[in-house]
Amino acid sequence: MSTVLSEQEQQRRLNLQAIIDLGINPYPADEFEVNVTAADILANYERDKLNYKSIRIAGRIMSRRVMGSASFMELQDATGRVQAYVKRDDICTGEDKTLYNTVFKKLLDIGDIVGIEGYVFTTQTGEISIHVETLRILTKSLRPLPIVKEAEGKTYDAFTDPEQRYRMRYVDLIVNPQNRDIFIKRTRLFNAMREFFNSAGYMEVETPVLQSIPGGAAARPFITHHNALDIPLYLRIANELYLKRLIVGGFEGVYEFSKNFRNEGMDRTHNPEFTAMEIYVAYKDYNWMMNFTERLLEHCALAVNGTTKATFGEHAIDFKAPYKRITMAQSILEFTGFDITGKTEEQIREAAKGMGIAVNDTMGKGKLIDEIFGEKCEGNYIQPTFITDYPIEMSPLTKKHRDNPELTERFELMVCGKEIANAYSELNDPIDQRERFEDQLQLSEKGDDEAMFIDQDFLRALEYGMPPTSGLGIGMDRLIMFLTNNASIQEVLFFPQMRPEKVAKVASVDDYVAEGISAEWVPVLQKMGFTTIEALKEANPNKVFNDLGGMRKKMKLDIAMPTKDEVTNWFN
Repeated sequence: MSTVLSEQEQQRRLNLQAIIDLGINPYPADEFEVNVTAADILANYERDKLNYKSIRIAGRIMSRRVMGSASFMELQDATGRVQAYVKRDDICTGEDKTLYNTVFKKLLDIGDIVGIEGYVFTTQTGEISIHVETLRILTKSLRPLPIVKEAEGKTYDAFTDPEQRYRMRYVDLIVNPQNRDIFIKRTRLFNAMREFFNSAGYMEVETPVLQSIPGGAAARPFITHHNALDIPLYLRIANELYLKRLIVGGFEGVYEFSKNFRNEGMDRTHNPEFTAMEIYVAYKDYNWMMNFTERLLEHCALAVNGTTKATFGEHAIDFKAPYKRITMAQSILEFTGFDITGKTEEQIREAAKGMGIAVNDTMGKGKLIDEIFGEKCEGNYIQPTFITDYPIEMSPLTKKHRDNPELTERFELMVCGKEIANAYSELNDPIDQRERFEDQLQLSEKGDDEAMFIDQDFLRALEYGMPPTSGLGIGMDRLIMFLTNNASIQEVLFFPQMRPEKVAKVASVDDYVAEGISAEWVPVLQKMGFTTIEALKEANPNKVFNDLGGMRKKMKLDIAMPTKDEVTNWFN
């Protein structure tokens, strides 16, 4: 297999070699010290001109207007774009004008990274610019960027195809720099949470990603194999059980930003690899955690956007505390008219069928209730709302409700019809916990491939005694979606999971030669679109012969034209 280069890619490689032939290293190793940014120049030059008499800045060439002895280019760094003015006699102070006449005007391309020294000034048209005194190539770009054109306030030829943007995020961030703001806000969110937790005295920790038992959630895991130990291992689906082991060990507040993996479907709100934050605090309950969560999210919204308000699609959301609270039973009754309280599994299954919800015999009581709530209720909650007091069958790691043993002390936080947080008064009775795990085992035997495993070591830890504890989990990817008005999780992940890229098959030179084709004609045939032998065989020999003559003339090739019989033989 070989790769066919486009005309621009071929030309850039020729430019690269020409730069090398001039004795210039297009990929220098030494430091280029930067002392200013584009944003700094544009924001502060007018009020503090004396500080911009000697500046050093590096960035990518995004546009050029090459003229005679003076030209303009637009330089983009991590903070934005700034114009640079390049004058031949200023960057070539001696007799040799090669750097300007040859290198700058002919061999540099859009996308190349350069370092410049000079001073800032304002052009006659009022644009803040850099007058370049020294120009240095830092990186030669061998692939052309998609050029986003703007005219009269409109954008043309934008790099907007989602699959291409997600697959080549590096290109997306170059040509759509506004998308960087999503990831800047994502980092602000993480920093804000850390600040909130650290100021409360809680400690950030790390727990295993490779686990012998995938515990802490009901989900299908990814399975791998450890060769040295000769055992199966699982990529973690949650870190809950390890963090609670640390509470057993004596820490009173621990949290972790956890990379979790679930071998399930992919859609606009689910990626098989995602980030969750989980925090566990000893001697607290779910009522305390609701208050804590309200204050946390209000703090984070302010840190990310400067306001508690956010827009998500057509909805205006306000993360200012306090939030509405409603029990799951009340919610289902409100939106379906069916009261789940005291109902058997079969009664709930029949009710679900009557509501038009797809159910099957593998679903236990908890899964059935979850399906009813998901189908009929959760989409109604736009503003942050706590759904509380889940049925015990839905919550195998949660304490029984202090007032109703059929319920648990659990809440989920809904925003715009989606869950972004899940919290419990944690179950710390080891006997009760063992029974709950055994119930999950029975669901697994019925065919529920998301039922929890029994973690014997975690049960042993509980037997040593875990203090009363409340835990909270937040889906970080989903939360930043709401804070940045992005309906797709792929928009808030640098590198979302993608299907394997379809790469066009390209035959090698030897493949063509085996068909009797001279090697010197292979680039011509590939340029004509015949990148495989199969594609060539499907063509008309007479047309190929005629087109070869045209390409020979167009490309000014000094090679002998094959005869018509020779071309015909290629097809036999």
